[in-house]
Amino acid sequence: MSPDNPDRERPVDEPDRSTPPRASGTTPSVAEPPSTGEPPSAGEQRPGAEPSSAAEPPSVGEQPPVGEQPPSVGEQLAGSAPSGAYQSSLELSFDEPRRPLRAAVTVLGAVLALAVLGVPFGLLWAALAPDTPVVKTVEGAIYADPQPEQPIAADGWFSLLGLGFGLLVALALWFVLRRRRGPVGLLAAVLGALVAAPVAWQVGRRVGLATFDRLLDTAPAGQAFTKPADLRAGGVDWLLGVLPVPHGDLLLPAFGAAIMYTLLAGWSRWPGLRPEPEPADLSWVSAATPAPTAAPAPPAPGEAEPPRG
Repeated sequence: MSPDNPDRERPVDEPDRSTPPRASGTTPSVAEPPSTGEPPSAGEQRPGAEPSSAAEPPSVGEQPPVGEQPPSVGEQLAGSAPSGAYQSSLELSFDEPRRPLRAAVTVLGAVLALAVLGVPFGLLWAALAPDTPVVKTVEGAIYADPQPEQPIAADGWFSLLGLGFGLLVALALWFVLRRRRGPVGLLAAVLGALVAAPVAWQVGRRVGLATFDRLLDTAPAGQAFTKPADLRAGGVDWLLGVLPVPHGDLLLPAFGAAIMYTLLAGWSRWPGLRPEPEPADLSWVSAATPAPTAAPAPPAPGEAEPPRG
């Protein structure tokens, strides 16, 4: 062998150690382009990198895209769900099952209570209404004045007191029966005032009636005395001899209660007339759209990124 030819001196089975050995089962990596020291431009991807399927969400303080407006305050309030306590209170207040028996008991209790209140109403009317002077004759008692004004005054006092009684009844039931506001409360107010009026009339007219009857039977002819107050423009008629039907001045308390209860229902700020709890998570304070925080401007497409620590 010639020393000038080194290839002839190397054995045939000896591997070439000028290149490093390659592990079995691995694929050759794709050759990367030579680095020039500059970052890739905008829109350019490195070879071998997978394209991103979705855009990254904007960071805090970044401006929204052009054409996209932030949600308004009304949309934010509409999208906010009520709290659990508020929702449960609404279910208890408005989704409770109807109980006709409980409503009937409520109306009956209110009517009985107002019938009892007719007693002080009648006593007040008897104290304010003037007595009518009369004179005893052989045929009975006659008015001392041919055209007395006392009976008219008695009707007037009962009318005024009856209207006031009806207004107070409507106000009282509006606040006492807060969970029964509506047709049940209106029915209780009207029926209660309608029952209390005859009670007040009978109680008021009997104040001093026993003294008048005694004088009418025992007083000699020509003796003057007084007759207690009574109604001339009101009374009770019996329908079929069983059902009492009041008329005249006795209807004014029920009329006043119906008018006042209807006005209260019309002035109520709740659609269901019953108090509704205010949601705790909603506020009427002006919530303006917050101004976006200042953010640094993005780098230009050809500008190099700052080194990362």
